[in-house]
Amino acid sequence: MRRTHHCSALTKKDVGKSVRLIGWIQSIRDHGGLIFVDLRDREGITQIVFDPKNNAYTALLPMLKDESVIEISGTVRLRPDDTANPHIATGEIEIIADTLKIYNIADTLPFPLEDSKADKVNEDLRFTYRYLDLRRPKNLRALRTRHRIAHTVRNYLDRQDFIEVELPYLFKTTPEGAREFLVPSRQNPGSFYALSQSPQQYKQMLMVAGIERYYSLARCFRDEDLRADRQQEFTQIDLEMSFIDREDIYALIEGMMKIVFKETLNRDIKTPFIRISFQEVMDRFGSDKPDTRFALELVDLSSVFKHSEFKIFRDCLEKGGSIKAINAKQLADITQGELKILEDIAKTLGAKGLAFIKYESGDWKSPILKFLSAKEKDALREILRIEDGDVVFFAASDWLHACTILGRIRLECVRLLVDHGHLSIPRDLFNFLWVIDFPLISFDENQGRYVSTHHPFTAPVEEDEEKLKTDPLHVRAQHYDIVLNGFEIGGGSIRIHNSELQSLVMRNVLKLDETTIRERFGYMLRAFKFGAPPHGGIAIGLDRLAAIICGTDSIRDVIAFPKTQKGQDLMAQTPSYASEKQLRELHITTVIPQEK
Repeated sequence: MRRTHHCSALTKKDVGKSVRLIGWIQSIRDHGGLIFVDLRDREGITQIVFDPKNNAYTALLPMLKDESVIEISGTVRLRPDDTANPHIATGEIEIIADTLKIYNIADTLPFPLEDSKADKVNEDLRFTYRYLDLRRPKNLRALRTRHRIAHTVRNYLDRQDFIEVELPYLFKTTPEGAREFLVPSRQNPGSFYALSQSPQQYKQMLMVAGIERYYSLARCFRDEDLRADRQQEFTQIDLEMSFIDREDIYALIEGMMKIVFKETLNRDIKTPFIRISFQEVMDRFGSDKPDTRFALELVDLSSVFKHSEFKIFRDCLEKGGSIKAINAKQLADITQGELKILEDIAKTLGAKGLAFIKYESGDWKSPILKFLSAKEKDALREILRIEDGDVVFFAASDWLHACTILGRIRLECVRLLVDHGHLSIPRDLFNFLWVIDFPLISFDENQGRYVSTHHPFTAPVEEDEEKLKTDPLHVRAQHYDIVLNGFEIGGGSIRIHNSELQSLVMRNVLKLDETTIRERFGYMLRAFKFGAPPHGGIAIGLDRLAAIICGTDSIRDVIAFPKTQKGQDLMAQTPSYASEKQLRELHITTVIPQEK
């Protein structure tokens, strides 16, 4: 390489050396007698000094703008003591330039690249010039951290005897999952591939093939509405193992997380992670991906209101429902506008309203107060530990629905508590847990049939297998989710590995028709008849994990070229329209015209 040093390499040990640097101009400062240039590359910054008396190249500097690319050669010298910069690695030295070579003169920047200023710039503008946005120190650090995670994971799994296998992106359509991206096949007119939502079926075939321990950093594609933690294309740390059980998975992933956090943040993560059943986690937190960095747990009050005069609560309990509540400590200063927002959120989840009680200056304040007896109020005060300044929120519905409503209200209350200055959540606190014992089967009201809670290849807990024929809703799955700070960062299961049990689930429980079974899963059922080993696996969301480690709320910040909320790449202007010639070659004759 022609470049002998990067812009963070030189120190006072290099004083007197002749060196050459190439990089981007961070800034140019004319101090009268001397001109100073901060030269930057991805590693750091070095100060360059041009002396007009001794350097003819100085005349070229006025034509240069920030972010122009130059090469300089010169001699390293110490900075005067009063000009040293302790905030950068090269802060004790500077280079007296002898030569200057201009590679590229930059145009005026569309936005400043300093992190503090660029963070305030509209995201669409930054994504239009993503190649500039990525030059920012914050974004370079994020990509570096993501690289470090991937590198650490690969080394860790290699030591655990895994084999990295690249699996196809082009798969077959499996419409029972998320919406798919379809790819027309030119060689097979009228037929389509689907971009793989995950390598689930392929990696199970690797287990049948005897690979025993597979992993890949798998690209996955889902045509979903985008959110802060969701993109249409994303990366999974995907793995599968033969001859293992759930305990093996827990130990493997906990070991992986321990070394990843040590390598990236120098943090020691406590293991083993706690494990909470789906039943308990919903009962306590109202979510199967709870953030446990704060308390604010749900409490069941069904026994308190068993004979209540409050008709809404009493009717709910008579129908077999539950009354759940949370005490948002010190949130009695909530405004009417904020209360309205909480009520609207509850209504979007199917609630008719959101009952609440404030306790301020020794007084109870609530629209439902007239329906509550003194005995009920005393019970609420004792069970919920109500103190001055608290506000209690209620949900009355069937158990799962009541938990889900209050789970969402819980998160909104935490946001308000932080905004009001009543709660602080340390950003460097990392609370891991496993959620286990999910229901294998759920009932879909819209379809009027049983559906897989996760996917149809998940094995039931062995002692629950007989219930598949008589009581499928109470069959527990050998499924497990790993949760970190309120985000599900991974999930997996022990798989069904014999064709008889897989057929029973598909035919008798899920009621899939024979054509669907044959066309979508026929090869799997056939493969299981040729000595399929017991196996299981998990997929960890690399993007989500990297975002949490980087301390950002959006996975877009750890993806080099993310899509916007509308699924667009503003830099490359995609998606775009295909030409008529391209469509004819794909045997596509009907196209919806572009809206004007």
